[in-house]
Amino acid sequence: MTVKIDPTWYEVLKPQFEAPYFAELKNYLIAERQQHTCYPPGSKIFSAFDHTPFDRVKVVILGQDPYHEPGQAMGLCFSVPQGIQPPPSLINIIKEINSDLGTQIPTTCGDLTGWAEQGVLLLNATLTVRAHQAGSHQRHGWEQFTDAAIDALSHQRTGLVFLLWGSYAIAKRSLIDASKHFVLTAPHPSPLSAYRGFFGCHHFSRTNSLLQQQGQSPIDWTQIR
Repeated sequence: MTVKIDPTWYEVLKPQFEAPYFAELKNYLIAERQQHTCYPPGSKIFSAFDHTPFDRVKVVILGQDPYHEPGQAMGLCFSVPQGIQPPPSLINIIKEINSDLGTQIPTTCGDLTGWAEQGVLLLNATLTVRAHQAGSHQRHGWEQFTDAAIDALSHQRTGLVFLLWGSYAIAKRSLIDASKHFVLTAPHPSPLSAYRGFFGCHHFSRTNSLLQQQGQSPIDWTQIR
């Protein structure tokens, strides 16, 4: 498995790469790829870390696992490549941005690389998935790896904004030192729960206000391709 990851993150996560559980995870993924189609491609598994260096993270959005249909997963949670129809949750995210900020982002756009390049870490708890089988690579070691990343951000950085959508992401709140960081929670943006409070949460304007209060530049949430 070729690791393409920003050096700042590799240094932070080096103990995880060298841990016994990660060797087991790697062997599991090799066996999975021999028998099944898995997403995202190997070169994009660590895209969240590669696009957003550790020392440049300003905002963290947590997802559960990658999209599991062809062409969707690109290593950034909620994001799909240009030209791929955005899934319903991403469409609802765009709708909330438009409502919150008064923008007019087309709901046909879905590539969030522009966010990642501004300091938004788009991190799934599980970084791979078997085709057509949501959650199929959970509980094989990825959660330990990504929890270590969240823990490192919590301990080594200050003033980050964590956006936790849905019960799975909100459960990660225990990893975050709320005395040093900002934690905003809301229901998941999926069609099943978006109307229970994701719509109207104003997380995008609130995030920018929190960043600006600290003298940081806001995120241009319109950077969706």
